[in-house]
Amino acid sequence: MRSPVTGIVTLLVLFIVAIIAYSAVFTVQQTEQALVVRFGKPVDVVTEPGLHFKAPFIDAVIPVDKRILDLENPSQEVIASDQKRLVVDAFARYRIKDALQFYTSVGSIQAANLQLTTLLNAALRRVLGEVTLIQVVRDEREPLMGRIRDQLDKEAGQYGIQVVDVRIRHADLPEQNSQAVYQRMQTERAREAAEFRAQGGQKGQEIRSNADREATVIIAEANSKAEQIRGEGDAERNRLFAEAYGKDPDFFAFYRSMTAYETSLKGGDTRFLLRPDSDFFRFFGRPSGKVLEGGQGAGATAAAPAAAAPKP
Repeated sequence: MRSPVTGIVTLLVLFIVAIIAYSAVFTVQQTEQALVVRFGKPVDVVTEPGLHFKAPFIDAVIPVDKRILDLENPSQEVIASDQKRLVVDAFARYRIKDALQFYTSVGSIQAANLQLTTLLNAALRRVLGEVTLIQVVRDEREPLMGRIRDQLDKEAGQYGIQVVDVRIRHADLPEQNSQAVYQRMQTERAREAAEFRAQGGQKGQEIRSNADREATVIIAEANSKAEQIRGEGDAERNRLFAEAYGKDPDFFAFYRSMTAYETSLKGGDTRFLLRPDSDFFRFFGRPSGKVLEGGQGAGATAAAPAAAAPKP
């Protein structure tokens, strides 16, 4: 028959073995590496994930993140080479490449962030202090961030840290300078706008003057051409009239009288005071317009002026 004491001792031994086994193993995650420390001194660095062993009770395991970490830097005022002040907002990304060196130099991520912030601000002042405002804001921003990253990575290497990237979010003038620059830009734009308007007005006046001059020349040429054509038409009309008169003087006299009737008897305030037997109305009583034999001689003599050459 087994003694109860034996069972208790067995359970106690198993319990002690379980405690020792639990203390002798540790797990490393995919996103971290582990530093094994014995009495405060590092003895091993574990970079492979999985289950690992250590000396129970005397070894401690310090996990170290091996992912890319962010470093947020507060805004800093930097003076460029052209003596322009800039408020620069930048950040960095880094990873711990040597856990042992990292632990012995800074010890923790919080301490590393403080140290890297100091180094980043110093790199910003060195690099941006060598270039002008325009180069920082517009022309060479990407190369400048590369230079800052290289300098920061070189200085952070002594802490077992690799700087992956440095970015400048904003590089602006201080508030008071921004207002002054804005006012100066606004004044300059207003001056340029006034200059452009003046140049436009002058150009418009020149175009209008040229157009008026060309219009005057065109109208004068048109009037001259019209007068020439009108004169040629009048000459042709007179030639036709003369030719018609030469062929049939009686018809020509009749035509001129009909034209005179149409012109003089139109509606209006024109009034005539003529004798009924005036030569002007000779075609009213006599279709031929000729004076009968034994009639008044005035009608016969009046027919001659009516047959004269037509007026233009």
